[in-house]
Amino acid sequence: MNDSSTTQDYGEAPLEVRDTNQYQAEYIRSFVAKWDELIDWDRRMSSEGEFFIEVLRKHGARKVLDAATGTGFHSVRLHHAGFEVSSVDGNPVMLAKAFENALDRNIILRTVQADWRWLNRDVHDLYDAVICLGNSFTHLHDENDRRKALAEFYATLRHDGVLILDQRNYDAILDQDVEPSHDYYYCGDSVRATPEYVDDSLARFRYEFAGGETYHLNMFPLRRNYVRRLLHEVGFQRVTTYGDFQQTYRDGEPDFFIHVAEKRYVEGGESE
Repeated sequence: MNDSSTTQDYGEAPLEVRDTNQYQAEYIRSFVAKWDELIDWDRRMSSEGEFFIEVLRKHGARKVLDAATGTGFHSVRLHHAGFEVSSVDGNPVMLAKAFENALDRNIILRTVQADWRWLNRDVHDLYDAVICLGNSFTHLHDENDRRKALAEFYATLRHDGVLILDQRNYDAILDQDVEPSHDYYYCGDSVRATPEYVDDSLARFRYEFAGGETYHLNMFPLRRNYVRRLLHEVGFQRVTTYGDFQQTYRDGEPDFFIHVAEKRYVEGGESE
């Protein structure tokens, strides 16, 4: 990958590109440089409040692996909240931006570049919690990749650890043609992020920035119950799913689902 490139390369048939490894060619330097305009750290902080901090404290977590660090938003927040954080990303440009963002806030991140499918080859420790946020799991296009990544997350957790994994509400996009609201996650008001093409195995999103720059991401449209099933099949015992930080969300269509998967053995297993 040429990380100094200003042009994403999907070849001649972008809708045919459904490859887990493509994320390396998607998060080019010019796109990563504008990513925080999409997130808007201040508005994102306001929208999610203390949700993740409270969930982690509820489960007694102190040592956290941020498996999808991106530009560092959650690693920085958790550091400020007193957690011991290790920051992982598969893309070196994202990881460098996260380190820079943290340094601007007087924090030195403990960073590791690692592919989730071989996470424990590069990360040699056990954690109370693993977080995989920002719709990142959707970059895994192959089911074997998804299962392998979840197994690696499971293996790096202590016996009573917890995985927090989020995803877009692709059910609403696929079944009801509902566009994301961007009220909670991607809060930047100078960026337009829309699904350009969707089928059962591809969600191609278009990101238009105020300066006229346009980028794309090709992702796998994960369905809510499918992810919950995978979590159980990998070995997680209890899975609780929230919609936009609320456990009760049946009156509307949340923009995002957040799955809290517990490794601690529960006889018979449980779900919510």
